Amino acid sequence: MARPAAKYRFVWLLAGLAVAPSCKSSEPEPTATAPAATTVLTGNTLIGEYSVATLAGRVQAVPLVGALARYPIRVYRLTYRTHAPDGQEITASGAALVPVGAGELPVLSYQHGTITPDGEGQAPSYYATGSDVWSAVSVLASTGYVVSAPDYIGYGASKALPHPYEHAASLASASADMLRATREFCQQQSVAVNQKNFLLGYSEGGYATMALHKLLEEKYATELPVTASAPGAGAYHKSAFARYILGAQQPLSFLSSYVWVLRTYDRIYALNRPFSFYYQEPYATQLQANPFADVPTQQSQLFADSFRQAVLNNSDAALTAAVADNDIYDWKPRAPLALFHGTADDYVPFFNSQDAYDAMQKRGATQVQLRPIQGGNHFSSATTYTLGAYAFISQY
Repeated sequence: MARPAAKYRFVWLLAGLAVAPSCKSSEPEPTATAPAATTVLTGNTLIGEYSVATLAGRVQAVPLVGALARYPIRVYRLTYRTHAPDGQEITASGAALVPVGAGELPVLSYQHGTITPDGEGQAPSYYATGSDVWSAVSVLASTGYVVSAPDYIGYGASKALPHPYEHAASLASASADMLRATREFCQQQSVAVNQKNFLLGYSEGGYATMALHKLLEEKYATELPVTASAPGAGAYHKSAFARYILGAQQPLSFLSSYVWVLRTYDRIYALNRPFSFYYQEPYATQLQANPFADVPTQQSQLFADSFRQAVLNNSDAALTAAVADNDIYDWKPRAPLALFHGTADDYVPFFNSQDAYDAMQKRGATQVQLRPIQGGNHFSSATTYTLGAYAFISQY
């Protein structure tokens, strides 16, 4: 069967908008103390300048979106310093989209959805034809936002490293450092920007957006204050999601992606379990040879019973802790936050956003909204998300 994850590189945030269609916390209250100021930007390259007509033509399938374009934009590839999950300083990259002649501008951090290894060229810094950054994100920039679009670790300048898929801390830190690099670049180039920072992203990008919002309010509240964020369809409640998967009776078309999540956590948290701990044969052997090999859609055919019981019974302390470390649903945001999610999402269940909304309300958050997309699945909700998220941040 076709790998479900192979679809991701075209659909996550902006499906249907491109001409060619192209994926816990009990911490104390955040402080406003920013880290010591250091420069992170290491280089920039102009990719090109694009007219309003050109940008509108890229989203001609949805004329109302094209009509939003107001300014030409220049697109740059930036490189910057950040840290890998093991703490090593590395060079990462991303795209910065800068409107031309628009006056003082807010900055928008756009976190992309899942990109499988065979789609590495879809990372923002490549600005590939048909990618989401090339299409509707460029139109969004043209409305009057400087866009900071991190590649994440594992793509672009850091492609020699494995991508830490769905790892909250490194998605957040790589995105925050790209946001810092974008503001440094604007200062160097005399591009006038104000203090507003908006955050958007869908699927893995929604998860990264939530993690970024949390990190910025905890560690960068003065340097990079969040104005508003609108994450879409993220797997924020990783512990509950794991139990959902391992207890499922129905087919799950995203299991190849969850294999990637498990491999990431096994490596980053030094669990060092053999493939046979997670998977039945022949899949343990096949996945060891090719981590992106096809897998069945029935979890009972894929996962080893011992692993299933460890998840369902919380009987493996190290594994439980690794998964729980990536729960980002239970904290108190200060800036306005809108949770968009399709109620019929068949890849990332709606309960992830419901649980986040409920937990944040319980903690006393006063500016959190739940925006269900009625009847929408993971793919059909993407366009509605994009338009809704744009309308939401436009209020601030």
